[in-house]
Amino acid sequence: MENKGFEGRTMEELKESHPLLSKIISTEEVFWTNPKYGNFKDSIKKVSLSERDVMDAEARLKRFAPYIVKVFPETQSTKGIIESPVIEIPNMQRALEKIYEEKIEGTLMLKCDSHLAISGSIKARGGIYEVLKHAEDLATEHNMLSLNDDYSILDSDKFKTFFSRYSIAVGSTGNLGLSIGIMSAKLGFKVYVHMSADAKKWKKDLLRSKGVIVIEYESDYSKAVEEGRKQSESDPNMHFIDDENSTNLFLGYAVAAYRLEKQLKEKNITIDDTHPLFVYLPCGVGGGPGGVAFGLKLIFKDNVHCFFAEPTHSPCMLIGMMTELHDKVCVQDFGIDNITAADGLAVGRASGFVGKTLEDLLSGCYTIEDRNLYILLSQLSDTEKIYLEPSALAGVPGAVKLFKDSLGQRYIKNCNLENDMKNATHIAWATGGSMVPKDIMEEYYQKGLGS
Repeated sequence: MENKGFEGRTMEELKESHPLLSKIISTEEVFWTNPKYGNFKDSIKKVSLSERDVMDAEARLKRFAPYIVKVFPETQSTKGIIESPVIEIPNMQRALEKIYEEKIEGTLMLKCDSHLAISGSIKARGGIYEVLKHAEDLATEHNMLSLNDDYSILDSDKFKTFFSRYSIAVGSTGNLGLSIGIMSAKLGFKVYVHMSADAKKWKKDLLRSKGVIVIEYESDYSKAVEEGRKQSESDPNMHFIDDENSTNLFLGYAVAAYRLEKQLKEKNITIDDTHPLFVYLPCGVGGGPGGVAFGLKLIFKDNVHCFFAEPTHSPCMLIGMMTELHDKVCVQDFGIDNITAADGLAVGRASGFVGKTLEDLLSGCYTIEDRNLYILLSQLSDTEKIYLEPSALAGVPGAVKLFKDSLGQRYIKNCNLENDMKNATHIAWATGGSMVPKDIMEEYYQKGLGS
């Protein structure tokens, strides 16, 4: 282990410069605040993407709304816009205070991406957006579609036949595969989803029922992505959706922030210098939470504080950002097994693109044990009658961890927020769960009761 395999540093040197690392390696729950976190004005200068890029993505989703509402009638109430509610969860807030023996100042809310139409997870944002953008690019390139058309014309044999000449591939632990598979198949593309060993059987079965070709691996997420990338390189008509590096996925997620701003205004919730917003986002490879966090920073600037949540056995983004080695290291390099019940977060190597983009914008990361995900799953079910899959619970204890941990308290102090926390809005981002079969959800629930 004493080789200088970490860009000229040994493991011992890394542990010395990052005292939390020993606890992370022991798979203990930790709370980390980012020492590089800076003010928005300076930090955003280092980022290549801009608000214009996000607005372009939002406009594209609006163009596709007539098509979406036609082929997915469940989006009628939102007129073809795939969006989820944000709700207060006061009973769960009290339950958390009891479990952790710590008061949460402010209001705790849940952003229910777990109940997004079409694929029931946050991946319905980025995944579906990238498929739609690819379809639009192909159709406009071949003069079959103009940006002023009513996009509902895409639901026709003519377009399905056209798209069937092309294919789409993706590597996934589950939810991204679901959103890309369902959307691509609906348009007429041939779809290949390369799935890692931890992907749930019901997700594979659901995809196959939609005509998607599922390729399974005994290895983890990185292998599934690598094989998907390899497959697409040999086929000029295949588009590979790269969860590790895609700016299109990232921008599809970023649009969520603009929708959230509107929802908070409708609820008369103020976000400003004395009313801070804290958002806790479950993190796998980083595209989903990264895109949302980027969008939130564009809107709320220094008044929003974003924290990523990861399983103790898959803390890839935390290690990548803490050591500043990003995608040059994986959790296995540190002897961590990357085995977790939170299948959507079972990622060993973080996206270097996301880590570097958010280097000065992310407030911090924390980890959570699988056992606690199940306990929180049962609690949320009992207190609020909301059912999430295990990985989606990772964001739920963020607020109470912020107050309970000394680094969290120091963060509040450093941001001069001690007197404003009573006005704070805390949002846990629920990333998936509504498509979990009832019998499997019951198993999760019972596991939480028994923990």
